Amino acid sequence: MTVYSSRLWARTSVAACVLLALWWSGGVRPARAETGKDYAQQVGARLVGQALPGLVLTTVDGQRLDLGALRGRKAVYLKFWATWCVPCREQMPHFEKAQRSAGDDLQVVAINIGFDDTAEQIKAYRRELGLSMPIVRDDDGSLGERFGLRVTPQHVVIGKDGTVRYVGHLADARLDAAVAQARSMPAFDPRTLAAETPVAPARNILQIGEPVPTSKILTLEARKLALTDPVGQRPSVLAFLSPWCESYLQKTRPQSSKQCRVLREQLVSLGRDRRVRWVGIASGLWASDQDLRDYRNEHRVPVPLSLDRDGVLFRRFGIQRVPAVLVVGADGRLLRRIEVDEALPARLQSLLGGAGGMARGNAAGAR
Repeated sequence: MTVYSSRLWARTSVAACVLLALWWSGGVRPARAETGKDYAQQVGARLVGQALPGLVLTTVDGQRLDLGALRGRKAVYLKFWATWCVPCREQMPHFEKAQRSAGDDLQVVAINIGFDDTAEQIKAYRRELGLSMPIVRDDDGSLGERFGLRVTPQHVVIGKDGTVRYVGHLADARLDAAVAQARSMPAFDPRTLAAETPVAPARNILQIGEPVPTSKILTLEARKLALTDPVGQRPSVLAFLSPWCESYLQKTRPQSSKQCRVLREQLVSLGRDRRVRWVGIASGLWASDQDLRDYRNEHRVPVPLSLDRDGVLFRRFGIQRVPAVLVVGADGRLLRRIEVDEALPARLQSLLGGAGGMARGNAAGAR
């Protein structure tokens, strides 16, 4: 097992699996490895006390769930999770117990983060574990963004007034106390609450042919890097990855693990080829800048790497699983999505072989 994967397994044994992180980082090495509890506490420091807008959710069974309509009557307990997350499975009996004892003053909702999980896999998981609470799949990552998702399981407790009361990672006494306190709040007329702040519309996923954002990302070396060629001469290959997917998903998602290995091998093999621009974008799922450095150093990845700590790029490009490869033309428009499988080396070599012509063609088209 690799150095990084050993560290990840050690952390998950304490009870953690996934994060979607906060802001771009300049690459300062942490004094110690962050835990799932740390990540949840960081989110809680920002969210606890905030009044959230009413949410209308759709379950995997197509049922409408209006959380805003529950104000004044019910507290809400949300749990963010994934089917392949080890501590999520370990905590599910506790979660199901909360559902069965909910009564008339608590609404329990399971929110699958939608990362490498299909609706069919979620339903199969529900049958296997005998879950009875409503389940919602965060198809576009908007719920994770709204609740500052940093780790799964991530528990969010909302009071009857629509205010976040608790954010945590462990199924422990603190969580139970937060749920009990939220439930004990007296019922009231929701019309006494202040008017809601309008919710900003969700950002659209970038489609083939559309221009790629011109904003720059920060690499591990704290260097600003554009997603497209600033001089419009070369196409860019955006490789969306995770430093732990190859090892951690080996048992729960073997196909994804294999694809992560294939992409990593190609980054090492072709990453110094200057006919195209290579950009590695790592998910913030259970990863820090130091984790990404360890991954780069261990495998000698020559491609510039950046940690998408707040998940902006993953959401903007519609990436719901790793690995994923996107090609941006020299004209700055999204050109294609490349399947990551055993044929990836040939596809990338073909891209490299035609890079010069592709760049010239795109430049001519832009004129």
